[in-house]
Amino acid sequence: MTKIKERQDAPEVITFGCRLNAYESEVIRREASAAGLTDAVVINTCAVTSEAVRQARQTIRKARRDRPEARIIVTGCAAQTEPETFAAMPEVDAVVGNQEKLEAGTYRALPFGLADEEKVQVSDIMDVKETASHMVDAFTGRERAFVQVQNGCDHRCTFCIIPYGRGNSRSVPMGAVVDEVRALVENGTSEVVLTGVDITSYGGDLPGTPRLGALVRAILRHVPELPRLRLSSIDSIEADPDLMAAFAEEERLMPHIHLSLQSGDDMILKRMKRRHLRADTIRFCEDVRQARPDVVFGADIIAGFPTETETMFENSLAMVEECGLTFLHVFPFSPRPGTPAARMPQLERPVIKERAAMLRNKGEAALGRYLNGQTGTTHRVLGEKPGLGRAEGFALVHADGLLPGIIADVTVSGHDGIALSGVMARSAAA
Repeated sequence: MTKIKERQDAPEVITFGCRLNAYESEVIRREASAAGLTDAVVINTCAVTSEAVRQARQTIRKARRDRPEARIIVTGCAAQTEPETFAAMPEVDAVVGNQEKLEAGTYRALPFGLADEEKVQVSDIMDVKETASHMVDAFTGRERAFVQVQNGCDHRCTFCIIPYGRGNSRSVPMGAVVDEVRALVENGTSEVVLTGVDITSYGGDLPGTPRLGALVRAILRHVPELPRLRLSSIDSIEADPDLMAAFAEEERLMPHIHLSLQSGDDMILKRMKRRHLRADTIRFCEDVRQARPDVVFGADIIAGFPTETETMFENSLAMVEECGLTFLHVFPFSPRPGTPAARMPQLERPVIKERAAMLRNKGEAALGRYLNGQTGTTHRVLGEKPGLGRAEGFALVHADGLLPGIIADVTVSGHDGIALSGVMARSAAA
């Protein structure tokens, strides 16, 4: 959960979930401020798990206790998929949909003090056919900035509620993305992260159907001043040849890939309605590592999917070594009402929790091995806070003298199990 508050008279924005939500929270802050909304808290929710929804509800109650006079506005994916849940909360003044939250006119026209059903300003997200750049030219308190290149998803994985919160896949035109990246760099951003719901589906709805690789190449070609470009989570089965070539040839494209893996077992992948098999992921990692030996992989993995046997779970555990994964995001399976997986035979919660813990332990061991292997190496580190930054491969790095916005050479001397530590050898303005 993150908070954004630029000025005393600006609305507070509390963000849950993905990088796309973080990007959109910047738009919300700007548009709500432009609409004159001041004494307000906007809670930008996530719907990916039932736990995320529970945390949002808890945060709403706390916001009302902390700021009894403020207007509480709830938006985001959970507000889109279950608006009535939040409208029924006495703490909530308005519920705003994922499309409406990005428009100043929404905040200007909000009718506060109405009955539950009248609090809701949520349209059918499936009717939205285009996604425009919202030209966020600076990010509050961040040296890394997120740029939305795509929204929505055309796939219907059996566990996922997100297409119903985000709509179908739609892409931001390449020229608009390049313009936004250029504006961010002109305002001092040192690293841009391309984000969306399913960014490897980029371009399918645009004239000429450009792919993600073409977009990456265009950004690096037309914004030569951009020091670092990074991708958010990708679906490896959709990685196009130009993207693979970019990883091999473009040093400014960071050697860090986070995979939407979900499982390492073919039967579970089939029941999830994923489009890859375990062999596809292993081959992809091998191909990228051959092209870019310093690449660092992360992955999302779900523990305890319905019908998952012990053997199936062992296949997921084995993927950590087989793919050389370093950063794991582990999700205990959480049935979302309305999804096919919620109707499948469920595992007992203690089993799910145990398997999630085993995966997390596996991930901690993998991260430890990676960190151990970095002693004596030198990384280019982007300072995000005084004394703390990110290496090219996304590892956290502590180094005295590291300043926000500065990219410095840091020679690694050790680690604490979570982050590297080292000595800053040389720095240069980003």
